[in-house]
Amino acid sequence: MKHYWRSNRDSRKNGGKAAKSLGEKKWKRLQKKKFLSSNYKMSRRLNLSKNGVLRFPRLNLHMSLKIRAEKEQSSSLITSLPEDVIIDILARVPRCEYPKLSLVSKHFRSLTASPELYARRSSLGCTEHCLYAALFNTETMEYRLYILHRKANGKRCLVLISSLPHIPWGASFVTVGSRIYVFGGFETSSSVSIDCRSPTAQPLPSMPVPMSCIISGIIDGRIYLIGHLDTSSKKMVMVFNTGTQMWEPEIINPEIELGNTWFGSVVIADKMYMRDYYYSFVYEPKKSKWERDEMLNSKKWMYACVVDDVLYYYDGVEKEIRAYDPKQRCWRVVKGLEESLPETTDSWSSEIVCYGGKLALFLDNDIDDEEKTFEIWYAEISLERRQGGGIWGKVEWCDHVFISRNFGFSKPLAVMV
Repeated sequence: MKHYWRSNRDSRKNGGKAAKSLGEKKWKRLQKKKFLSSNYKMSRRLNLSKNGVLRFPRLNLHMSLKIRAEKEQSSSLITSLPEDVIIDILARVPRCEYPKLSLVSKHFRSLTASPELYARRSSLGCTEHCLYAALFNTETMEYRLYILHRKANGKRCLVLISSLPHIPWGASFVTVGSRIYVFGGFETSSSVSIDCRSPTAQPLPSMPVPMSCIISGIIDGRIYLIGHLDTSSKKMVMVFNTGTQMWEPEIINPEIELGNTWFGSVVIADKMYMRDYYYSFVYEPKKSKWERDEMLNSKKWMYACVVDDVLYYYDGVEKEIRAYDPKQRCWRVVKGLEESLPETTDSWSSEIVCYGGKLALFLDNDIDDEEKTFEIWYAEISLERRQGGGIWGKVEWCDHVFISRNFGFSKPLAVMV
């Protein structure tokens, strides 16, 4: 035995001289035995099977199979229920969880977008307010729709809805329930209805004539669009019936001279309040009545919204929110917001919308003028009416929700789903 190992050592030192003394065949058998022995030790360290496949510990494999079985069992328990019961369960789940539920199966994906589910949510009183935003791309000259998404940590951000089509420049947006209606644009008469539950877009009958610089409002299920012809400055009013999904045959000619530039419109008590560059107007469709409102026009209001029949807008000069009550015909400043609103570089570019009885304020803030980079800030403001007619506000959440290049904020849209 000593001679055996000595010969093996000598073979390494002398470059195989001992192979001759042991014989060529015996030396080869020895090298093969050492090779197999070293490979066996290495396979034990790596936990390899005989065929070289990596093996996992039996305990971990058993646990993974157990977890998978539990998940499949819980999923099968839900899917084995009658479909009306499944819809009743899903109707009580917050809508922000629907994207996750749609990944469970194809059946769940179809259920989360089904009309039956949203009808059940409505009957149970589980409808929610959702905020959308139309952002304008200065390179493509088109709008894209984004949704304000709430993260698990409470932060919010605007997320692109890539399934929806591009919207032409100059289009007008109107929200009705869970739908967003889009009308016209420069050099187009197209109309689209966007179902925010799916979300999908369905084409509507084209506008009777192409119209741009449009303001709009909905009264008794009818959408009133006020603008001018693309080929002239002649003003007109067209009406779209949301019940029949058709255009009214009559085109209305305003009985008052209107300007070419609009700074927004709102609806209060079945009347449309609007403002051009110089004047503020009131249009009452039921009486076909047009008039100017001097008290409303005493403030250069723009891009306003309505909460409980009171008009609100953000004053970019004074950095405050103002309110106009048409019944009392007076202006007020919303108090309590002096130190709460964000400081932005572009206070004129602001939009405000009613969001479940609260104010949703969006402001642009330029970060880099050369790179055309900007951010959008969002502030959620609750309101309180106090004795004496005063209105107080409280900022419940405020932060930036979007950073990008070549985009501009255009229109916030609140829907019910």
